Amino acid sequence: MFERHRPSTMKQVLLSPIPRLLGAAAGVALAVGAVAQDVGVEDSETQAIAAPAPAPAAMADADSRTVFPPEDEALYMERYNQLLEAARAGAGLDSYDPLEPVAGASDPAPLPLAADPALSRAAIEEAKAYAMARNSSAFIIMVDGKIAAHEYGEGFDRTTPIVSKSLAKPVTALLVGRAIKQGHIRSLDQPVADFITEWQGDPAREKILVRHLLDMRTGLLPQGFSREPEDILNRAYLHPRHDEVIIHDYPVTHEAGTRYEYSNANSELVAPLIERATGMRYGDYLTEALLEPIGAMGGSVWTNREGGTAHSGCCLLLPAESWVRMAMLVMADGVWDGEALLPEGYTDAMRTGTQENPYYGMGLWLADEYIPERGFAHPSVPFGKVAHKEPYLDKDLVLFDGNSNQVVYMIPSQDIIILRTGSTPPKDMPWDNTVLPNILIRDAARQAGKPLPEPQPVPAGEGASD
Repeated sequence: MFERHRPSTMKQVLLSPIPRLLGAAAGVALAVGAVAQDVGVEDSETQAIAAPAPAPAAMADADSRTVFPPEDEALYMERYNQLLEAARAGAGLDSYDPLEPVAGASDPAPLPLAADPALSRAAIEEAKAYAMARNSSAFIIMVDGKIAAHEYGEGFDRTTPIVSKSLAKPVTALLVGRAIKQGHIRSLDQPVADFITEWQGDPAREKILVRHLLDMRTGLLPQGFSREPEDILNRAYLHPRHDEVIIHDYPVTHEAGTRYEYSNANSELVAPLIERATGMRYGDYLTEALLEPIGAMGGSVWTNREGGTAHSGCCLLLPAESWVRMAMLVMADGVWDGEALLPEGYTDAMRTGTQENPYYGMGLWLADEYIPERGFAHPSVPFGKVAHKEPYLDKDLVLFDGNSNQVVYMIPSQDIIILRTGSTPPKDMPWDNTVLPNILIRDAARQAGKPLPEPQPVPAGEGASD
């Protein structure tokens, strides 16, 4: 199945195949010195060494970029300077303004608690200790659809909205699936230009399919690093018309479908896609199509200006249990309480990698073959990687994975879901993506008296890291 139309000014530029350093929480790193962010990059010294200078093709020069009202440019510069100031302290934006309410389910009930969690107390405590020692705001273990354990950091509880960062990206895949199921979008292979009509007549952008927004193969400029206010990466994040910036000015670097490149621009385009396809505000459709049917609590989403377009690649605030419910929907192949919310086979498509990156499907990260470190950028990029000290003990494990090691693991063989949200772990306690799932997979098999699932395959000559 699976007045701003200015194609003459749209850029199509072939850049180096090695992308620039992945950027901040919502997709851009502004650095004086350096800033950590979106892809689990935790060492700012490494960033300062690794980040090459911005490519000239990424600069939105005044002669070719779309012209916006002066008040929009003034607000952009105000946000840019706020982020620049925060970057001097190694931080990102301290708040999103404006935020638009996302209502969520009208009568959300707490997830049920397990009377017998089928896990040992020792394993639960070991996993909890690992998570909570690493700046976690929420930690939840689900077994067979019930909470086996949960813990919240100071100031957080089950109703506190969590800043999603890149946990917002799998939400875009679920919403596209809902839109296909409801007939708003024909299929994953429908051209995005059917909705982003400004792209019609543009040879490069007309090749971009809906699926490419979800699997990061649009051919758009990869995520990068810049301290320049005119850089398109900064404008695509902070501008009060960021959607129009991406639609009109964001460069194409490769033919659609031919290369994986992590870019928030891909996911940010889902908001205008959904709004044009459904005729609804992004947050309203999120509530009606997804959160209400699965009984999930709402929160808020950052919009680029009052009444403007939502940021769909980041900046969605929902309670931890809402992310767990979305994982439950994926685990159940898109069925909730007997109702198919997603097209048949859609979650299989989400769990299927591409030739360009076998570790990424549509909003989901996959186990595939074992590697000691896995990054978010193109697989050839040597920095910005997350440790995997040993192979996953279930080859079919998938996860939501975002900035600051915010993760939601889905372990199908044992019907286990593990959520960890929070800020970046301390430097002396680095994150390893395999620790939490493997603690619980081993214990669940032991408690059930069953063999371990089939593990993540290990290529010949590749072993676990020390």
